[in-house]
Amino acid sequence: MSTPVYNPTTIRDAANLRKKQNRALLNQIARKPPAQLDNMMQELHEDTFAELDCLTCANCCRTTSPIFQSKDIDRIAKRLRIRPVQLIENYLRIDEDGDYVLKSSPCPFLQSDNRCEVYDDRPTACRTYPHTDRKKFHQLIELTYKNTFVCPAVQKMLVKLEFIVK
Repeated sequence: MSTPVYNPTTIRDAANLRKKQNRALLNQIARKPPAQLDNMMQELHEDTFAELDCLTCANCCRTTSPIFQSKDIDRIAKRLRIRPVQLIENYLRIDEDGDYVLKSSPCPFLQSDNRCEVYDDRPTACRTYPHTDRKKFHQLIELTYKNTFVCPAVQKMLVKLEFIVK
């Protein structure tokens, strides 16, 4: 079996083809009891990531920026053996919400083999991406919809979800 090749354009195009279906599906599941929704998404997340290797894609690292919390900045700066202020000056900017995010894409820590240079110390937002296994999933419906345009795993989960809720 060949490894799928992912690129930002094909991922975005696939999401665009299903955007109405995905929006309707997410609106439908948002009405489920929170505990039931959390359990369902946790199972879908585990099943999907058992089948999909993020190293074949890394689109999230190529096209989006996580939010860097102060503890993330401290941890990564320590890993790189620089001061936190240097990490900020070299790699980060403050966005319109007042959060630290990357100055540019792709992530400067993304290596040519799709591995992360600071993987063990990566930001919390990277550790939890695409956030489909988090508690209180009903609060993440809009973010999940947006992530269909970035992450093939989220797309795959929604296709599977369609069969579950029918």
